[in-house]
Amino acid sequence: MTALLSCVMVGMAPAVPALPAEPEPDRGGQSRARAQIALALGRVSPKTATSSGRNSKITVQGTVENRSGHQLQGVTVRLRTSAQRMSSRSQLAQYASGQPSSLTGLPAQAQLPAANGTGGRATFSLSTTTAAIGLRTFGVYPIGVEVVNQYGQVLAGVNTFITFVPNQRSFKPLSVAWVWPLIDRQHRAADDTFIDDQLAADMAPGGRLSGLVDAAATTNTPVTWSIDPALMDDVHTMASGPYTVKAPRAAKGTRKPKSAAAATWLNSLRSASKNDPYFTVPYADPDAVALVRNKMSNHLAIAYANSSVASQVIGRQPTVQMAWPPSGMAGQSTLNELAKLGRLGNGAFLMSSAAFTDPAQGYTPSAATRLATEEGPKRTVVYDETLNKIVSADTRSPGTAVLAEQRFLAETAMITAEAPDLARSLVIAPDRRWNPAPAFAKNLLAYTSGASWMRKTPLDKITGATPQDRVYRGYPDAMEAYELDSLYLDQVADISRTAARFTSVMVEPVTMTYRRAVLRMESTAWRGRTRYKRAVLARQELRERLQDDMGQVRIITTENQRVSLAGSSGRIPITVVNDLPDQTIEVRLEVVPENTARLQIGQTEDQDEVIRLGPGQKLPRWIPVRAAGNGNARVNVRLKSADDRAFGEKVTITVRTTGYGRLALLITGGGLAVLFVGVGVRATRARRRRKAEAAGEGSTGVGPAATGSTAPAPPSAGAGAAEFAEPAMAPESVRSQGSAEPAGDGTATGPAAGPASGLGPEPGDDAGTAADAGPGTDAGSGPRTEPAAGGRPAGGRQRGGDQG
Repeated sequence: MTALLSCVMVGMAPAVPALPAEPEPDRGGQSRARAQIALALGRVSPKTATSSGRNSKITVQGTVENRSGHQLQGVTVRLRTSAQRMSSRSQLAQYASGQPSSLTGLPAQAQLPAANGTGGRATFSLSTTTAAIGLRTFGVYPIGVEVVNQYGQVLAGVNTFITFVPNQRSFKPLSVAWVWPLIDRQHRAADDTFIDDQLAADMAPGGRLSGLVDAAATTNTPVTWSIDPALMDDVHTMASGPYTVKAPRAAKGTRKPKSAAAATWLNSLRSASKNDPYFTVPYADPDAVALVRNKMSNHLAIAYANSSVASQVIGRQPTVQMAWPPSGMAGQSTLNELAKLGRLGNGAFLMSSAAFTDPAQGYTPSAATRLATEEGPKRTVVYDETLNKIVSADTRSPGTAVLAEQRFLAETAMITAEAPDLARSLVIAPDRRWNPAPAFAKNLLAYTSGASWMRKTPLDKITGATPQDRVYRGYPDAMEAYELDSLYLDQVADISRTAARFTSVMVEPVTMTYRRAVLRMESTAWRGRTRYKRAVLARQELRERLQDDMGQVRIITTENQRVSLAGSSGRIPITVVNDLPDQTIEVRLEVVPENTARLQIGQTEDQDEVIRLGPGQKLPRWIPVRAAGNGNARVNVRLKSADDRAFGEKVTITVRTTGYGRLALLITGGGLAVLFVGVGVRATRARRRRKAEAAGEGSTGVGPAATGSTAPAPPSAGAGAAEFAEPAMAPESVRSQGSAEPAGDGTATGPAAGPASGLGPEPGDDAGTAADAGPGTDAGSGPRTEPAAGGRPAGGRQRGGDQG
């Protein structure tokens, strides 16, 4: 409340029609001046005014600052009062958002010359007495402070309240119970990386969480803690050892040592809450209404299942069973799920009074009631929505804490005065991520114990009281706009499905899990437009981390994912790799041709065998194939879990066959041999004949020198006449637990493909010469040492399964 007082007061009060102000001269000038004069109340005393004694003197203190940028004249502050007691809570709201000009009493004023100059600032203290105002009966009375110039123009103003209690009291105190929330926004995407380090500041002295624990530790007013297990998980992670902070889209994170502030805060919490009851919300405080609406109740069940981390960190089990839906409002379907999954039993719902119709009897009813569910009627504790807004409003800006304290006292006194002879109960549950000023929370608990019209009460006493009938109005349609929308949750569900496929290949003990990470993406902390943008960044960070982790379990094949067969059959080199540092996996290898008419996969003894790989292990496989005809055929290779769930992206290998196998080569070679022998025989005979003719042998000139045939003799029935059989298939399976990988550029020639051991050269070996390369490997083509899954070189991210 340092600039526009009207803006601050609207934030402090429920949305109700403001009390019309009296006509003022030059109203437009007042508005312009009011925006440039800061009026802040620093103290209003006493908190409870009486007819005599020291509490009969009322004092209001504060500051006025000239922010107009020019000189003012005759700046004066004056106190306005009224002897008219407030008659209802709605009237309180009207005065809280109004201006003091409607109050007729002017018992005190003071000039502030120090505030006349540009930037001038002055403090003030104005006093009067209860007798001077005319206070006589128990109730709430308005007072106001306004700043005027020399012409009487109002430059700034604010209303507040005084609660008057006469010496003779005739009311039954209001039983008041507190719900003390320890719920924070989400600070992690993946389990081992924080997206910010704000939690460290919140737990340090003066921080939000530190203040809440300190306030509860220094009071005798009972509170019931509402704790998010995800917060306990975060704090324990920070206190236990080094942790990493990496903002979304940052290139790399920062390694932080274990947090002494986290350890200290945990010890303070255990000490402060050791005698107090507590209950937990589901892990990460999920948006239960949105999850049920989007048919994701199973996620809500998982959130409840992960709530036990709170008791593990705190050191004791929850003592209260309570379900607190977001904003204290939920539809019937959500109530049914919360009753079932939360296992309420004799527990209760914690609901906002806004979920029920206004009371017809003209006064605020007690907090205990019932709600019908499919699990039967359930006890319900109703907290006061108006008080929730008052205590949850900003109290860190100058002057706001004083206004909130006075309004809190006024509201509780007004509830008591509505039906002073009727004993009733009231529950106060500040917002989940309440951020009060350091002293404000302590003061509220002190007032609850000290004010004569209130009686501090444990929550369980109110929960177990006789329920009063209230009319449940259901879930307002307008509230849907505040929920996590279906588009966002669909993306989270996709990440969840991908993570489930990934974890299905892991062997117990599972050292990495994504369930809690997914739950953190579904938190009510992401509600709201500005938080939603941050939620999308955190969700993308989780998706990328999951894809990186999945890329550690992959298939490696030839560099260009192409294999050439110098015949109709051969083998495809494949290696399964597990680069996860601390996790054993079990997978099956699935190899399926796209066209079985062109390419078939040979049978192997271990083709259905589950492959078990420890951290950092690799396993090569040679897959026999047989092609029908020349050309290209494609084979899809992918990993599956032991229970046959597809994992990661498939790898497509192109197989090229030339049709020239060993049999064809032998037949061709035999034919050439016969041809060469025949040509040789002919050439020999021709030389002999020429020599004979030259020597005059064998010729009479009458006929041929010989009667035999001059055609070449037929070849012997040796190798050239042998029938070439199709070469045998390679061994059906070649396995090794070592780190060897299939080598070569993808050329396979049946049984001769690959080394005699059935394994390719070690990853990283030099290509060597053609003689070193081994059968089926081109000379000078070294073994591929980079993963080819997805066609990306080693070191790059392989995105498996999930595409956002």
